[in-house]
Amino acid sequence: MKKIAQVFLYGMVGCVLIAGAFRYRSHRLQEGMAERILRFHVIANSDEQTDQELKLKVRDRIGEYLGTELDGVGDLAECEQVVKEHLTEIEDCAESIIEEEGYTYPVRAMVGDSEFPEKTYGSYTFPGGTYRALKVIIGEGAGKNWWCVMYPNLCFANSVYEVVDEDSDQKLRAVLTQDEYAEIMAEGKIRIGFKYLNFFH
Repeated sequence: MKKIAQVFLYGMVGCVLIAGAFRYRSHRLQEGMAERILRFHVIANSDEQTDQELKLKVRDRIGEYLGTELDGVGDLAECEQVVKEHLTEIEDCAESIIEEEGYTYPVRAMVGDSEFPEKTYGSYTFPGGTYRALKVIIGEGAGKNWWCVMYPNLCFANSVYEVVDEDSDQKLRAVLTQDEYAEIMAEGKIRIGFKYLNFFH
């Protein structure tokens, strides 16, 4: 019985050490990535189905506009500068589709630091933490959000969101270090592994 207790204790200590190492690695990964990417974040007025559908229409209208404005930007600083210079136009884009859909919600667009939970986009899992982002808030901003990576451009490469094509993948590889790219690809698999282990505890 004593031997079983010792094995259990060693197992628990091992799990704690592994979890701690994993959290440290995710934090280190997040800090490095945050210096290289700009995210696009659209927050719905509420979780009502109509407001969630409107959020996606706002996303599409802004995407059509920014897809042209950001074509050819050379680096993160230039991308952020272009976005900041067009915040009024971004709000106008959002307000135009909101009005067309019969709503009167105000819109706020801003660039700044935002807290994100861990998020998966296509095949990539981005660790939670603070990132620079274009944030577009519709009305009360009390609903579920949608996000993507604006720089490098994973948002507007094609009309199918949540799918990263080969060209966008290459842009992401060029911006991130080799280790960072490998880790965001592996992150989701590691999460699945932890859930699998937890199932047996």
